[in-house]
Amino acid sequence: MAAAVPSVWDRWRARLAGDRGDASVQMAIVFPVVILLTVAVVQASMWYYAREIALAAAREGVTAGRTYQAGPGAGAARARQVLERTAGDSLRGATVSTAGSTGERVRVQVHGAAPSLLPFVPDLAVTQSASGAVERFTTPGG
Repeated sequence: MAAAVPSVWDRWRARLAGDRGDASVQMAIVFPVVILLTVAVVQASMWYYAREIALAAAREGVTAGRTYQAGPGAGAARARQVLERTAGDSLRGATVSTAGSTGERVRVQVHGAAPSLLPFVPDLAVTQSASGAVERFTTPGG
């Protein structure tokens, strides 16, 4: 009596029976990549948020510093107020500088660092600046 030839379905079932545990191996490879991508997205979001805080403080500082007869420290003082109110732990070590300001233009720079989620990675540097013309009265044609 001749041996029966296994059908396609029998060969397919036999092949699948040998794949036990493949899902565990695949998850062991894929899961760390998914976690790393998630942490990277959160880290990028934290850095972007810290930049937006610094930019808002710089813009507020310029707005205060360019008003008519504002003192030389008005812009920096306003930027510090905004940072105290909004930065929290999202922008660490924030400093405000008005270097580069002249009698005709106000420039406010905010420096700080966005916190890092990874323990051995240093905080990410953030620098934002804004500038604007100082308001002053002029005579027509002058």
